[in-house]
Formats: sequence, C-alpha cells, structure tokens
Amino acid sequence: MYEDLFDQAAAITEELVERAGLKKGQILVVGCSSSEVCGDRIGSGSNLDAAKAVFSGIYSVTQKYELFLAAQCCEHLNRAIIIEHAAVPNQDIVNVVPQPKAGGSFATTAYETFSEPVAVEEIRADAGLDIGDTFIGMHLKKVAVPVRLTVNSLGQAHITAARVRPKFIGGIRAHYDESLE
Repeated sequence: MYEDLFDQAAAITEELVERAGLKKGQILVVGCSSSEVCGDRIGSGSNLDAAKAVFSGIYSVTQKYELFLAAQCCEHLNRAIIIEHAAVPNQDIVNVVPQPKAGGSFATTAYETFSEPVAVEEIRADAGLDIGDTFIGMHLKKVAVPVRLTVNSLGQAHITAARVRPKFIGGIRAHYDESLE
C-alpha cells in the first residue's frame, strides 16, 4: 500500500510541476490529510506511515526540480507552514514542532526530513497540491488558477491542484500569455 502511495504522489507531483511550469527555487505548498488518504474523515486517523509515503513521493520530485516544499500543518496549528529555512530567510519564524495529532503526520514528516526546518505562519507559494481537502489556498500567491490533473485522488483522498499567474491590472491584456490559462 505505501509503495503505491509513494508512486501516486510522485506521479501527481511530476504532472503538477510540469503543467504549472515551476522553476528552480519556487515553492510548492502541500496540505495532506493522512486520515483522508487512508479513507478516514479528516483529522480522525492520522497515519504516519501513509504520510511518510506520500511525503517521500512528493519530496523526491521537488528535490529533482530543486523546488522548495512547504508542508501545511493542520488547523490545530492554524495551518502554519513547515519549510526549509533557506526558502524564507527573512520571514518571521514561529516556535512550534508539529506532531502527528497536532500539526499532522505530513507536516511532522517534513519537519523530521528537512535539513533546517522552520515554521512560519504563512507563505506565498507558486503552486499547491491539496490532498484531502485541507484548504491550501491561503498559502498561494494571487492569482490562483486550478490545474486539472489526470487523476483526482491519492489513496482515498480527493486532490486538487493550483498554480499562480500574475494579476491583471487595468484593462489591457496585450502582453498576457494565454498559454498560461
């Protein structure tokens, strides 16, 4: 089961990175309910092994493309973000260490895996992956645009994905690249 979760997570992330056109140094925010991945109601059955499998699949792809992975904690920690310090060197750090039932198994795995993990209250990411309806939108730059992936679930969890594009200011779209839609 866990090998399948790794493979699914890696494939989904690979497709999102490609379709979103992410570049080296950009940030991918991920919210993941391991409960939902395993078929339980969000927040009811945190599963560290499932979270590790999903995290490892996603992290393998972000490492390949030299992206920063931002792991969203659960609502018990106000959806704080766990990220490598190098991604947010000037941002205010908050003092928290996620645990499987207080922050979530996915964020706990990120904290244990990153070389220099920090927690921040918010981030402005370039793309996002929401696994289990965790509501990552608050951590995306304006303007978020849905990315329709070829699959819409990981394990038993519903997934959605997004990328961002520059805001339209004024009424002229002469220089807008419509291929980004």
